[in-house]
Amino acid sequence: MDLQHLLPTRVSTVRASYHDDATDLLAVATDYSIDVLVVSDADIKTVASFHIGARITALAWSPRAVSPTVSDSWHIELAVADAEFGLYLLTKSSKESETRFPFGGGLTGHHGKVNDMTFCGGRGEDNSRYLATVSDDKMLMVWDLQPPVDTLSPEPSPAFDDFDRPQPTAYVIAFPHPLTTISSHPSTSKEFLVSDCRGSVFLTDWRSDPQEMDQDSWRHSSLLELVEPSALSNHTLGLSSSWSGSVAWRRDTSDIIGAVYGSRFSVWDIGNLQGGKPLASGVSFPENGHRFRWCPTYPDYFAISAQSPTHGAVIHVHNTNYLQAQPTEFSLLPKPHLIQDFDFLALRGIPRIAAAVGRKIFIFPIGVDA
Repeated sequence: MDLQHLLPTRVSTVRASYHDDATDLLAVATDYSIDVLVVSDADIKTVASFHIGARITALAWSPRAVSPTVSDSWHIELAVADAEFGLYLLTKSSKESETRFPFGGGLTGHHGKVNDMTFCGGRGEDNSRYLATVSDDKMLMVWDLQPPVDTLSPEPSPAFDDFDRPQPTAYVIAFPHPLTTISSHPSTSKEFLVSDCRGSVFLTDWRSDPQEMDQDSWRHSSLLELVEPSALSNHTLGLSSSWSGSVAWRRDTSDIIGAVYGSRFSVWDIGNLQGGKPLASGVSFPENGHRFRWCPTYPDYFAISAQSPTHGAVIHVHNTNYLQAQPTEFSLLPKPHLIQDFDFLALRGIPRIAAAVGRKIFIFPIGVDA
């Protein structure tokens, strides 16, 4: 069943929760606020709303999130970044109203647009403690949201500000080019998948010994570098129209990585590397792709949205078993409409996509039998 949900202003970012106790939760960012939606087969309900006051550029779900449909002791928790480089941890629970905790401002945080963020992977207790952010300022920052407190200090720390918790601290890894996306994986708490604007993808061990780091710290922390040849070539020749690129980790295996750079998508198999080049690649949108997402419940499928409204609000769904075949096209609205952002829902059954077009969220199945 197709569903639609109207927001008061234009939607910029959409992220579904993939965590086991919150698979029906969807976060939607508009011009100045974040709405958290509960999605069922028949309707969409708003469970929380957070006012930020600036445009949202990135958001990520915390593993601590628990949906109201799962437990009476439900808990909403996610992190967001705004266009003024500010970071916020947003929470709401069955016992407490919406709370907004700001951090990473001033000299301690990013000095360029924050393009993506993710909580630490793995399934241990630390997966909700550490948050990673990447930015146009070429920095990967890993934030400790629960830093140790100096209990021996005779005076209260100014880091607490007006909140009953210390300000997060950041571990910084510098890269040579602006960074576009970052992903974590449920199988590991040590590595992040980081992409830059020129077509390089790095598997980065952020827990490596900081004593071994130097000014080229990205070289020491990166376990692996993959390259999308056409994107690298275009960047080198100055043909890239914008800083773009979207990279994602397939959820059922950490060996498979997918990306879209410009008009081409690529899939790498880390277990079968070919000099860092993709295992397979192809063209999804000749006028450039925008977002690459793996389906969390049917992992053979991935989807790509277009960066241009040439064909309207369109999403292409591909099957890794038939990469040379034409994708299945889902057209929501004609041009000049555009898919601003989209994500797969993690609900069981027929896979569904949540897509933002203008002020609306469209939720629709991709037509795969459960």
